[in-house]
Amino acid sequence: MIIKQISIFVENTSGRLADVTALLADADINLRALSIADTADFGILRMVADQPDAAVTLLRNAGFTARETDVIGVEVPDHPGALSRLMALFRDAGVNIEYLYASLEHSSDKAVIVIKVDAIDSALELLAKNGISTLPGF
Repeated sequence: MIIKQISIFVENTSGRLADVTALLADADINLRALSIADTADFGILRMVADQPDAAVTLLRNAGFTARETDVIGVEVPDHPGALSRLMALFRDAGVNIEYLYASLEHSSDKAVIVIKVDAIDSALELLAKNGISTLPGF
């Protein structure tokens, strides 16, 4: 299933991440996964929230540049080699992974990986064919 990820462009200054998270917290929007990549001047905060549409509206109204992107949430066994097998599956099928990050969601035997691919329909078909669970949201 497809999950809506929110990407926010933030200045790489002290307190900007606190500003974003406080804004979301005050609106009772819960973060389920997040990643941040930075350069000297700006960062890209990628996150999955429990209310993505409300989060994007809130962030834009507060002056942040935010957009939604389709990603896949994949459950993988929480043991050595599970991620490697998943990556090999994508490689062998020719599906390019643009980026991935781990989710805050976790059970005792499964981890959730958020994956952005170049061909989402092909990736979903590949995962279903191989019995790998995807999440509709979390």
